[in-house]
Amino acid sequence: MTALRGRLEQQVDMARHVSWHAGGVAKQAYWPADVEDLQQFVQQLPKAEPLLFVGNGSNLLVRKAGFDGTVVFTGRLQQITLERAAPAAGFRQVFAEAGVSATALTRFAAENGLSGMEFIAGIPGTVGACVAQNSGCFGSETWDCVAKVLMLNRRGELIQRSPAEFEIGYRRIEPLIEVGEWFVGAWFDLREGDGSVAQRTVAEFIAKRRDSQPLDVPNAGRAFRNPEDNFAARLIQLSGMAGARIGGAEVSERHPNFIVNRNAASADDIEQLMELVANRVQEKFGVQLLCDVRIVGSKH
Repeated sequence: MTALRGRLEQQVDMARHVSWHAGGVAKQAYWPADVEDLQQFVQQLPKAEPLLFVGNGSNLLVRKAGFDGTVVFTGRLQQITLERAAPAAGFRQVFAEAGVSATALTRFAAENGLSGMEFIAGIPGTVGACVAQNSGCFGSETWDCVAKVLMLNRRGELIQRSPAEFEIGYRRIEPLIEVGEWFVGAWFDLREGDGSVAQRTVAEFIAKRRDSQPLDVPNAGRAFRNPEDNFAARLIQLSGMAGARIGGAEVSERHPNFIVNRNAASADDIEQLMELVANRVQEKFGVQLLCDVRIVGSKH
C-alpha cells in the first residue's frame, strides 16, 4: 500500500482548530497532502470509524466530551482551475477542491472575468463547507451555481455526482444516495462578463460583512437560520437577548445572530446560550429558530 504523505495526530484539541476557540478533543486528526493521499488514508481506516471533515472550522462546535473518531482537515486541498469546457454560451466552469476558501474562489473567478459567486465573498468557510451546507447570503445560495460535485467514499473511491442526486434546501443538502460520502471538490458554472465589476462586488460584500459582523472576537458566523419571511437577528434583538451572556459566551450586540467567545467560553457555555436564545424567541414570538452551526460529539 502506498505510504501516506499527510500528518496524523492523536488527541487533538479542537479548540485550536475552530473559529470559536472552544471545544473538546478529537481522538485523532489527519491533514492529507492532497486528494490522492486522502484516498489512501480513508482506505486504511476501520469501516466503522466515525469521520468528520473540517475546513476552516468556522461553523463548527465540538462538545466538551469531544469527538470519538477521526477528523480530516481539508486545508491542503487547494486546487482551483478554469475548465476548458463551457456548459453553455456565455458561461465557463471553475473547479475548486474542498479546502479552497470561499473568498479565494470568488477572487479567482473575478480575476478570470467570471461572476455568480460573489455573494460568498467574506464567508470564512471553504468550498467543501459551502457545498455541504448550501451556504448563502444576499438572496443567493451555493448550489445555485453547482454543476457537479466530487465525492469520496469509505473505499477511497472518487465519484462525480450531479445536483439531481441531492435534495437541495435552505442551508441544507440531503443526499439521495448511499451514506458515507464526503465532498472533496465541486464544479461551478459561472457567467462570463466584466471581471472588474465582479472584483468590485467581491470587495463590497467583504466590506459589508466587516461593517456589520463582530469579526474582532471569536465566532462561528450566524448562529441560527433565518425563519421564513423574517430575520433571526431581528427576533433575537426584539426578544431582549442581545448582550446576554452565559459564562464567557455572549450574544453579540453588533449582530444578535452571532454568539461570540467574549472571555474563554467553553463549548457548554456557547451551546447553552444558543438554547436560551432559541427558547426566548419561541416563548415571545412562537417562532422556532433552527441552529445554523454544526454541533458534534456527545453531551455527556
